[in-house]
Amino acid sequence: MNKRNICVVITARPSYSRIKTALLAIKEHPELNLQLVVAASALLERYGSVVKYIEEDGLEITRKIYTVLEGENLISMAKTTGIGISELASVFDDLKPDIVVTIADRYETISTAIAASYMNIPLAHIQGGEVTGNIDEKVRHAITKLADLHLVTTSMAKDRVIKMGENPENVFVTGCPSIDLAKEIYLDPELNFDPIFKYGGVGANIQVKPNNYLVVMQHPVTTSHERAQEEINATLEAVLELNYPTMLFWPNVDAGSDGTSKAIRVFREKNLSNKVHFFKNMSGTDFLRVLNNSLCLIGNSSVGIRECSYLGVPVVNLGNRQNRRDRGQNVIDVGYHSEEIIKAVEEQIAHGKYEKSSIYGNGNAAENIANVLATAVLSIEKVLMY
Repeated sequence: MNKRNICVVITARPSYSRIKTALLAIKEHPELNLQLVVAASALLERYGSVVKYIEEDGLEITRKIYTVLEGENLISMAKTTGIGISELASVFDDLKPDIVVTIADRYETISTAIAASYMNIPLAHIQGGEVTGNIDEKVRHAITKLADLHLVTTSMAKDRVIKMGENPENVFVTGCPSIDLAKEIYLDPELNFDPIFKYGGVGANIQVKPNNYLVVMQHPVTTSHERAQEEINATLEAVLELNYPTMLFWPNVDAGSDGTSKAIRVFREKNLSNKVHFFKNMSGTDFLRVLNNSLCLIGNSSVGIRECSYLGVPVVNLGNRQNRRDRGQNVIDVGYHSEEIIKAVEEQIAHGKYEKSSIYGNGNAAENIANVLATAVLSIEKVLMY
């Protein structure tokens, strides 16, 4: 029997850790053949290229395509999307996949969805049906309407996808593959490496020990990108006042990242704190291990809503980037005001770890996803007729 060719497109640093376990399950499945395409900011060193981690995990990259237009503004995001459609169309024509898989809601992701849809290639969408307070929600729902298979993370997401008019027979609650990684850390929680020694970075030579440090990961918000510098400054002021050893991670490539990056560089170069160390990237497993042993995560990344809910890590979530996203009890939501941030962090530190939440799955998403991709009925006509 011929194996199904499953083409998975990775377009950003977080996307790889979010899909890693599913990639490995697809690779090992006897009825599937993995075609791995790495594109966009996932290839750029200054945003933390994931190529090294992919290769270390024993996965072979089928194609690399460079599509990111410099600028980190609204125009460059729109043009990058167009470049991605053009380049991916050529890749799909060459590889001739049976199914294309796209992940989540980034603007590079919709390039994958559009190219596959117009080429009549069945499209599987992972993490559809979720809601946020950003343009990403529009992109996510647009991809849902382009997709043929919906591999969602929660029952609430399934309900939303069906309410959007999708065939219930094509909507599968698989759980989130990133929870598979979180489960590994939950079962083996020890901080078994020195982050500074292993990953370098710049800034203060902080002493990293379990439950003695904070983690900051804050991205610009596309719909308010002009306030990115102001918003990260509020966070940096809070970090300075809190005075804990802190690991701060670089933002993603979205519009406004120039403002976020500039504020971080100014903060660093003025040596305003001797307790902050700055990192570009870590492997997904190491990053979750760092989070699991931290006092609190501060920022607006979905990792605080998703993986941290399973690990019980206290989170102070900033602004509306994750607005209305399904969450556990581990999150306190505040605005971009240093006083609010300080108060919430102190409250989370006093509380400590939360109970594990399985809202995004129990750690078996990879197997579920691979099985759906192997057995699903591939009929675009059936989807269109529903």
